[in-house]
Amino acid sequence: MKIIESERARTVSFSKRKKTLLEDAKKFATQTGADVGVMLFSPGGKPCSYGSTSIEEIIENFLKVKLEDRQRDYVEGKSNEIPRDKHMEDQKLAMKLRVEKIKKETQNSILVEHLKFDLNVAPEPEDEQES
Repeated sequence: MKIIESERARTVSFSKRKKTLLEDAKKFATQTGADVGVMLFSPGGKPCSYGSTSIEEIIENFLKVKLEDRQRDYVEGKSNEIPRDKHMEDQKLAMKLRVEKIKKETQNSILVEHLKFDLNVAPEPEDEQES
């Protein structure tokens, strides 16, 4: 695989693949009952996300399970590294802040789209009715 050289073709491909990815994530969550979360950024830097439940909740659960796995591995002797609760908490906080930023940017993008209007279209003059 290689990057699509044409920016326009890359943007079109991103839009189509994003739509398919989000549909597949929704289908997977529906069919399996699993919590599914997808976060991605467009080539232009715009965030996009899908969560079968709250994306924040999915991230929090993921980090919690990851921490439990590390602690279990340490107790069972599978890992020499002592689990760092502080490090995991820092990661969790950083992820929450990123998610909040993405939500704000997404809401702002949606708001901008709602506020756009075509300045080239002028309202038709109302007919004056004479009495």
